[in-house]
Amino acid sequence: MIGVEEPLDEEERICNLIADSIEPRLVPNVELISFEDKTLLIVEVYPSGSRPHCLKREGANDGVYVRLGSTNRKADRELIEELKRSAFDEMPLPELNIDALDIEAAKELFKDQRELSEKELLTLKLLKRVQGRLVPTIGGVLLFGKEREERFSDAWIQCGRFAGTTKSVIFDHIEIHEHLPIAVERVIEFIKKHAMRGADFSQIRRRDVWSIPLTIVREAVINAIVHADYSQIGAPLRVAVYDDRVEIENPGILLPGMTVEDMLQGVSKIRNHVIARVFRELDLIEQWGSGVRRMFKEADELGLPKPQIIEIGMRVRFIVHLAKPLLLQPETEPDWNQVGVQSPTQSPTQSDGPVQRLLLALKDGEKSSGALRSILGIKHRPTFRDNYLHPALDTELIEMTIPEKPSSNKQKYRLTDKGWDALNTGSKI
Repeated sequence: MIGVEEPLDEEERICNLIADSIEPRLVPNVELISFEDKTLLIVEVYPSGSRPHCLKREGANDGVYVRLGSTNRKADRELIEELKRSAFDEMPLPELNIDALDIEAAKELFKDQRELSEKELLTLKLLKRVQGRLVPTIGGVLLFGKEREERFSDAWIQCGRFAGTTKSVIFDHIEIHEHLPIAVERVIEFIKKHAMRGADFSQIRRRDVWSIPLTIVREAVINAIVHADYSQIGAPLRVAVYDDRVEIENPGILLPGMTVEDMLQGVSKIRNHVIARVFRELDLIEQWGSGVRRMFKEADELGLPKPQIIEIGMRVRFIVHLAKPLLLQPETEPDWNQVGVQSPTQSPTQSDGPVQRLLLALKDGEKSSGALRSILGIKHRPTFRDNYLHPALDTELIEMTIPEKPSSNKQKYRLTDKGWDALNTGSKI
């Protein structure tokens, strides 16, 4: 170990060099540490909210460099724009206030982990203080914004089931506009709808076996949500189910310096720090950097072809290959027992199921979600959503009054013709 002979002079030289050569201004932490009989000069550069920084003599367009392996590479225009967005979801939105966030929904999700006090909301960076006011961050709005899509029009998920191996014929599709942590389960529900389920009796307890590897798909969906570039405009996150594969696609290229090989080695670079932190706290992410390796490992254990990660334009696509082709099931009449609605052929003396109760609550006109929960005596939002609202929407027994804005706080629900028929025991749907 050599050490520094004139540490104070060297400290001043380095600080002046940084100040004179780099813009926007970069303020590193410089410390002098004694070790044995030597003096060490330690320079620590923290992640900057003003990045990217450039060499003044080369200018903002040509003087930006990134570290790739053991080399320095000049960043092109697209990479510079990506670097500018890298602290995107931590930025505050001072024109909004705390009422822009669905705090109750966030508290419901976190109820088993922690109490979401004001301090916790600040720690998670869902909120920030700006000039003495609490305002939501971009990440907070993306996660729990009441009207998220009015500000980020593509922050939703499009799911489709296609006949065959191309997009020429679409068999089924849904749009998912719920809060991002909840959206994960909505995607899995759609996947299950188009998968076949078997049983494995080789163990003491029965184990369900799905024709689509749900664990891999779930991890890929979470990865896509966490790493999507929500500043892009043009298309939402997409999940496409084909006969032979599932494709999960998100806007945003791999972060600067990252390669697929790095991801397989467990290297992790986070684009959306607020979203990633919340997903980690909710146990949707197990360990930083482990998701991709776990997906590839499980595919190998299941005897599946290796998943693929490819960049297409400004998007990243994750492809999960299936062991056997999926078979499209013919469309049939809804399974009334499953959704809890009396079939027209059933006796009206049977006890009302959840959806039947919901339909009855709508007989006298359209109502909001809150009004329906009040009528039905249901305080737990996920219970209402999963057992009442979504089954009725999925079977087209009810519809939204503002379908173009699913997350609007003015949204209400009303019976469809099929819903009225479901209440009429004498008609066939």
